[in-house]
Amino acid sequence: MNGPEIQLSVAPDLHLFVASARRQGPTTLVTDGSSTLGHVVESLGIPLTEAGPALVDGRPVPFSHIPAEGETVEVRGVARPQQVPGAPLRFLLDVHLGTLARRLRLLGIDAAYESEDLGDPALATLSATERRVMLSRDRGLLRRRELWAGAYIYSDRPDDQLRDVLERFAPTLTPWTRCTACNGVLGPADKEAVREQLERGTERTYDVFAQCESCERVYWRGAHHTRLAAIVEEAVREFGHHAAA
Repeated sequence: MNGPEIQLSVAPDLHLFVASARRQGPTTLVTDGSSTLGHVVESLGIPLTEAGPALVDGRPVPFSHIPAEGETVEVRGVARPQQVPGAPLRFLLDVHLGTLARRLRLLGIDAAYESEDLGDPALATLSATERRVMLSRDRGLLRRRELWAGAYIYSDRPDDQLRDVLERFAPTLTPWTRCTACNGVLGPADKEAVREQLERGTERTYDVFAQCESCERVYWRGAHHTRLAAIVEEAVREFGHHAAA
């Protein structure tokens, strides 16, 4: 590039995305004189989903701003909790985040997920069509212009992934109200009505059931309930101020 020279710094929580040389405070960057600040930020490796306010010489500017000679640019991280205006808060997860999807559903959060890889273009289009926040560890996917909104999942550990999403977006928690298999809504089920779907031991042991209104899967407090309840209790304890009344 042979254009304007600027001084650029990025927030510590964005250091993951940039070269180590740009993690030590303001550094010099030569731009082409025509690219927007958004393109400049993305060229450094930062998905715009992760970039918060941008300041030029201390003044907020949009990412459509074209940097000029001598400007000092500061890119901050996303404010938390992050507001996603214009639609009910709901999510779309890529094929690598199946455990996170099930845990979000366990907490009653609308989390769409496909076990097959649909490909980045289809996922981005689905995010826009259904107005869902795309959750992914794929930076390329998060750079697609079609996305309604998106967020990078920083950890590869499900516990940390769940905590990150709950902290970042502050969704309302309504545990035990969604099907962990298909994301449908659960409702109470009469034992007699679901008897044919039960193993004999389950039928003898349990009397309280719920059923998915979409896929008709039946739920009860079986052997895995203690482990699942621990996940729910920890989330509600830490983020209980987001729980539904």
